[in-house]
Amino acid sequence: MLEAAVQVAAANNAPMLFAATLNQVDRDGGYTGWTPATFVREMEGYRRKYGCRSALYPCLDHGGPWLKDSHAAAHLSLAETMAELKASLTACLEAGYQLLHLDPTVDRELAPGRPLAIEAVLERTVELVAHCEAERQHRRLPPVSYEVGTEEVHGGLVDFDTFCAFVRGLRVRLDAAGLGDTWPCFIVGKVGTDLGNPVFDPAIAGRLYGIVAPLGSLVKGHYTDWVANPEAYPASGMGGANVGPEFTGEELLALAELAARESDMLRGRSGRARSGIMEALQAAVVESNRWQKWLRPEEKDVAFAELSPARRTWLVQTGARYAWTDPRVLEARQRLYENLATAMADPHQAVVDRIARAMERYVTHFHLFDAQRLLQASP
Repeated sequence: MLEAAVQVAAANNAPMLFAATLNQVDRDGGYTGWTPATFVREMEGYRRKYGCRSALYPCLDHGGPWLKDSHAAAHLSLAETMAELKASLTACLEAGYQLLHLDPTVDRELAPGRPLAIEAVLERTVELVAHCEAERQHRRLPPVSYEVGTEEVHGGLVDFDTFCAFVRGLRVRLDAAGLGDTWPCFIVGKVGTDLGNPVFDPAIAGRLYGIVAPLGSLVKGHYTDWVANPEAYPASGMGGANVGPEFTGEELLALAELAARESDMLRGRSGRARSGIMEALQAAVVESNRWQKWLRPEEKDVAFAELSPARRTWLVQTGARYAWTDPRVLEARQRLYENLATAMADPHQAVVDRIARAMERYVTHFHLFDAQRLLQASP
């Protein structure tokens, strides 16, 4: 996915943001096996490979207490998860991240379903900004940009009045702490989309834009995956959109097509076994147990094998990103590519190109072609 995104950025002379969560990239390697420094090195390696001259921004997504799954699983206290989070924020700064999404909207010490009070969200947001600024200045690092807020229902900021109160309160608290110049460039808004609803609501987006734009911010939409009306984003004044599961889904579909071609090639032949890539991928996703986070209420406590075929397919497609670095999947992918080597020049590039085509849809609808030129021309 990272390679495809840099390829698209280079081909379109467009800036690209790469928002990695601490589940994905962290000091312990996350589920990608990458630390923040490794992540940035990989990005720069693809920049050189594709001759990309547009801006590439490594970013943190959902940096907040208990938003790293292992913190929640270990039942860390607030003090413990904040200490771990701050250490990771420092690592992100040292690696050269340029946008940090600070999202302290979850509190695992509260009763289930009870949202964290806005005052506490504001206090913890300012605490995290202050930590980042102190660490950045101590290390003489360049300024970074910030993103705040959440689209998650459990975060308690999706109600319109609460959203307004959060924005007003953040302005007051940052100014009082002497951090007014760190005002976030993005504020995350609930704009109609989630993994179960692909329809963007331009009316809500426009209303949120009217609140944050006078303050110097833009609205960022998460859950843009498979969105039905991407052309409505720029028309509504949206400043950014996160897409992720859709692209890992495209990676899975690309591998499924290659696996079908492999089966056809090897039919009736002896001496060379199928890769079994799709079986290995499903097994890795199921054993990770991460698919359970996407279950509907009525599916709780239902075994994976007892779900409908359509739901199993969707859960594997959505959860594949958790399994790409599983040793069985890596071995099966390598065997797949080797089996196909006599029939196609570069199976790996075929996968990258399919992901890139999905990304191009957003470049087109968001009018991002040659956007780097516009940024360089602005005062």
